[in-house]
Amino acid sequence: MPAALTPNAGTPNNTGKTSGNVMLLVPLSGPLAPVGQALANAAKIAFPAGSTPALDIRDTGGTAAGAVSAAQAGLAAGDGIILGPLTAAETQAVAPIAKQAGVNVLAFTNDGTVAQPGVWPLGISPGQQVRRVVQAASDAGHTQLAGLLPDTDFGHRLGQALQQEAAKLSEPAPQIQFYEPGFSSLNNAVRTLSDWSGRGEALMAQIKAAKDSNTPEGLAKARELRRQQVAPPSFNALFIGATDGNTLAELANFLPYYDVSAPQVLLMGPSLWAPLASAMAGQSALRGAIYAAPDPAAAASFDAKYTAAYGSAPPAIADVAFDAAALAKLAASNGGYTVQTLSAPAGFTGTDGLLVLEPDGTVKRGLAVFSITPGQPTITSPAPASLNNP
Repeated sequence: MPAALTPNAGTPNNTGKTSGNVMLLVPLSGPLAPVGQALANAAKIAFPAGSTPALDIRDTGGTAAGAVSAAQAGLAAGDGIILGPLTAAETQAVAPIAKQAGVNVLAFTNDGTVAQPGVWPLGISPGQQVRRVVQAASDAGHTQLAGLLPDTDFGHRLGQALQQEAAKLSEPAPQIQFYEPGFSSLNNAVRTLSDWSGRGEALMAQIKAAKDSNTPEGLAKARELRRQQVAPPSFNALFIGATDGNTLAELANFLPYYDVSAPQVLLMGPSLWAPLASAMAGQSALRGAIYAAPDPAAAASFDAKYTAAYGSAPPAIADVAFDAAALAKLAASNGGYTVQTLSAPAGFTGTDGLLVLEPDGTVKRGLAVFSITPGQPTITSPAPASLNNP
């Protein structure tokens, strides 16, 4: 991570404060306190003691009401920009207060629905992840999308992003199947999504009947039937929203059983696959699957500084807090915390790669695409060097 981010030419909009300290809203009490402390630690690296402007750290308690109270106190003290809060609920509560005060917000949530002019969610969103892997899949000729997703808020946001990307590709709406945790639900989800009853069930029944006859003729017929090809599924790119090793291991068994496999189908997944990638390589059905995530090389400098300062490696979310703090500090010396400075069209280089803040609150990210390969994952599509034309 460079010591300073590099802005480029701004936009015509110039709303926001031009001076004041930097408010950091994090949960330093309550169940999210460990996360909040890591966020505060990361921001402090960008604001060493004696920095001007100063970092004004305020405890939200991890609640919307606590975030409102902390934000009001910081605004009363004259703070010029808000970093955080952590969650979407807290961000939604703080947004109208910040807007009334004319103060911009760099929130830490990855929920893109909170984006609005003056409020940028900096967490890596489901939409950013889907957009990047679908782009890579499309470049490889896999444009017919489907989703096998958990029946959670995260899963439904992934599904919405898949629908949007299919529309951009002028493809039919993707087939999406949601699942609950557990063997039976996963089995039924893969079976239903793959249309096994229409593709291969009858053939498998014929093979079983011929084999069960236990006659030379029956066994010969079974061998002949096995040579027939099961029709491929109606999709050739499948986004799997599972983020834990047990679920992925079970899916790695079900997918080939229902004949959903490479090279006909390219498997895709979220950034949360990154820490699981080495273990996933042990599942042959998952080799060649791709996921979008930051290139860890971009965060090496920050990781080293955090570890040296605090004695342990930073959690992934700490990257977002450091980038927000570094961006705010840079903005303070380049015209202030205005939309003009923050939404520089060429963006900024941070610990998670390139990011561009749009005037409407949306955030673009330059993620790399990784492929599951034996040993360590490999980068098959590097993080882009630019996201907008200057």
